Amino acid sequence: MAYLHLLIFGTVCVAVWLLVIYSWPRIFLSVFKRAILVKGGVEGPIPINTLYTQPQALFADPLHPPAGVSKLWTTGVNHDTLLTVGLLDLRKGPQILRVPDMAGRYYSVQFNDPSKNVNFAYVGKRTTGTGAGEYLVSGPRWKGTVPQGMTQIFSPNNSVLVIGRILVYLDNDLQTTYNLAKQIQVAPHHHSATQP
Repeated sequence: MAYLHLLIFGTVCVAVWLLVIYSWPRIFLSVFKRAILVKGGVEGPIPINTLYTQPQALFADPLHPPAGVSKLWTTGVNHDTLLTVGLLDLRKGPQILRVPDMAGRYYSVQFNDPSKNVNFAYVGKRTTGTGAGEYLVSGPRWKGTVPQGMTQIFSPNNSVLVIGRILVYLDNDLQTTYNLAKQIQVAPHHHSATQP
């Protein structure tokens, strides 16, 4: 009889462990979606298919954020890169990511499939260099032609979490970094293509 209790306890532990492993990406997605779409930044919620750059004042003093600002901007972030975040919805078609010339400065734009919590692509100094570029971010069912001069980033999901980081060299470099970060933008791709 004592072994039966251990067997039941062990079975429950394994079931809970599997449930947490299976649910974690969905929990992660809901936390980020709420932080981005509901709380947003200093100006309020961040619309879908829009990138939002962390305000300079919040970067300079993360311990005293304005009321109502998501903890995304102040919790667990490092203090040498300025954040740019957004959530893309590719169901209606691809988005074009435009990145300015970073002139050798470290930056990265990370693309995450939030349904699985998996990074599937990066744009940045270590992967694509620091020159200006345009990237077509397309969903799994998109059929179309990538415009000349653009690089396609294929997303395994129609929902994409975008997290950009740009190095801030010193406190007096914050304005320059902020100006560069604001130039990282997404816009819809309007060419004819099929997306069932």
